[in-house]
Amino acid sequence: MRHDDLRYVYAVCRPLAAPLAADLTGVGGVPPRQLSHAGLIALVGPVPERDFAEDALRRHLEDLDWLSETARAHQRVIDALTSVTCPLPLRLATVFRDDSGVRAMLEEGEERFHRVLERIDGRVEWGVKVYLEKEEEQAPPQQAPADAPRPSKPGSGRDYLRRRRSQRTAQEESWQQAEAFSRRLHERLAQRADASRLHAPQNPELAGTPGRNVLNAAYLVPRADSEEFVEMVDRTKDEDQGTSRLRVELTGPWAAYSFTGDEEERPV
Repeated sequence: MRHDDLRYVYAVCRPLAAPLAADLTGVGGVPPRQLSHAGLIALVGPVPERDFAEDALRRHLEDLDWLSETARAHQRVIDALTSVTCPLPLRLATVFRDDSGVRAMLEEGEERFHRVLERIDGRVEWGVKVYLEKEEEQAPPQQAPADAPRPSKPGSGRDYLRRRRSQRTAQEESWQQAEAFSRRLHERLAQRADASRLHAPQNPELAGTPGRNVLNAAYLVPRADSEEFVEMVDRTKDEDQGTSRLRVELTGPWAAYSFTGDEEERPV
């Protein structure tokens, strides 16, 4: 480690009961190390000041390739840590000048860190999303034979408006059915979780996922109950959802990203 390297902090956790994989590497391909203070562990790694000082970092965060590579390395460490404990992940590119700065962070947040770690101990986060897919575009009509009868005269403007109104009504009904299904699903899953959180629906253009996001929720579930929770979500895919255009997606298990702030102590 160079004398001018900064300290990149991945997460805060309790002392590990099992070692991390020996070949684990983080940002910059460097293995993370443990820094302990007041019964807490910060998982840290050295990063060059030329890339992570404030001005340089601001420029890098506009570089999608650099950002993607850093995010993958960050998540690789969090995933490895989640396999042996229940960490409190910190934001991407949380950096301090030296070890003393990391210890000062642990000391300042000691009470909150212990409180959150107690809340998420033995638990993981599962994400559930529901999408309302668009109606498939109809295939273009085949070219009619030369001797086929000529089509009838196009409908009137009144007929066109009537069809448009009927389409809007069908879309509204599909959306209402999707919302009702999502509400029932969330209530059912929340009852089987220790905590739940509703996130804002994802923008389909930004997410790059087909369909309109109806439900975007996270659930804090004991590890021991995770298999049952997953089976419950899978069963919903076979239920009558009111519309065949609904798609349910399950992701996880993750570190408890959605449940590491004090605001999660309030009911959702």
